[in-house]
Amino acid sequence: MPTLSERDHAVLWHPYTQMQTAPLPIPIIKGEGSWLIAEDGTRYLDGISSWWVNLHGHAHPHIAARVSAQLSTLEHVLFAGFTHPTAVELAEQLLEILPDNQARVFYSDNGSTAVEVALKMVLQYFHNQGQPQRRTFICFQNSYHGDTFGAMAVSSRGAFTQPFWPLLFDVEFLDVPVPGREAEVLAQLDALLLRPDVAGFIFEPLVLGTAGMVMYEPEILSEMLRRCHRAGVLGVADEVMTGFGRTGPLFASGLLNEQPDIMCFSKGLTGGTLAMGLTTCAAPIYAAFLSDDKMRALFHGHSYTANPVACAAALASLELTRADTCTDQRRCIEAAHSAFRQEIAGQPGIRAVRHRGTILAVEYDPGEDTSYFSRLRDAFYQLAIDNQVVLRPLGNVVYLLPPYCTSDAELALLYDVLRRMRALVLDFLPAPTLPEYLHD
Repeated sequence: MPTLSERDHAVLWHPYTQMQTAPLPIPIIKGEGSWLIAEDGTRYLDGISSWWVNLHGHAHPHIAARVSAQLSTLEHVLFAGFTHPTAVELAEQLLEILPDNQARVFYSDNGSTAVEVALKMVLQYFHNQGQPQRRTFICFQNSYHGDTFGAMAVSSRGAFTQPFWPLLFDVEFLDVPVPGREAEVLAQLDALLLRPDVAGFIFEPLVLGTAGMVMYEPEILSEMLRRCHRAGVLGVADEVMTGFGRTGPLFASGLLNEQPDIMCFSKGLTGGTLAMGLTTCAAPIYAAFLSDDKMRALFHGHSYTANPVACAAALASLELTRADTCTDQRRCIEAAHSAFRQEIAGQPGIRAVRHRGTILAVEYDPGEDTSYFSRLRDAFYQLAIDNQVVLRPLGNVVYLLPPYCTSDAELALLYDVLRRMRALVLDFLPAPTLPEYLHD
């Protein structure tokens, strides 16, 4: 009988994978807390929350119970002309904890679609306001907002999107305002805000995920949003990764003193249980779509919009996230990350260590190619797997983004793998050149 991996290889096509050269996928049949259990019984510690989605641990009984109850009540109903309790309850609870200016919730299917909805909201807002010339977005270099076409257009141009460049609409890119470059980036922004065609500024608040967990400060983002608002430009916060406690507070935007007009969510929204996305907006944006003219409505939707089962999972996950236990868990992870950062920063083979909330990123310095496709990246990945840890290196950057239930002992295992990666980097470094008089 063929193995599960062999059966997979015969019929499936995996994301971000060159299927001709990739090894067979690891067959996972069960999850428990921070662990994934393979078909052969091997246990893998999930150091990245399975692509940043899992907040409270795999197969969490509280979420499972809520999902089971919902399945026996109502599995789905179209959301055009109908509603249901879990969709209303989830929107009510989210608006209680989001920034005060957020007033409406629009459901979709995933992070990319949440961004697509936001882009369409911005563009049609100005169209409905009689300003159709406003159609240009400002974005950060090396940003990532998803893989659908609109989301790709407002993301960095790179190897993953190159085949589609001719089909993407033009945007204006800003450098990331990392510490020491704030004034330079503000000058870039000010120049763009003089243009009459700028509509929106979309950003990953405080942490650019796939860029290598590049981090910047709340104060500069608040100032950028203030300048956008003075110019009549809307701010869109992509909190798909940073939402639900990843950066410390429930939302990264909670650290700002100038709030975005639109916010996008997915990933941790359901605790990693079911696919779901949503986009929230301020009251003036929603009001711009209200009219006796049906053509001013937002014509966007998905078959599984506001799926009741996904909403139930999100309500259960949100209940766990808002509990004191979860707050304590996040603080413990943050403290452990901080201590490890102090230990490893400045050591040979380490270029930088970045940390915010439950996110830790180590940027190694191998003295050679550091791209996503480098041999070092593959060596990092294999080293982690050999040590029964799931990590997904971004070139020479290796990050931790564990489930909140991850214990001190489990964190210690993750940190040990990062130490082993430093040793691996030192082996990659070229030998120092000796002065001529020391040569044999």
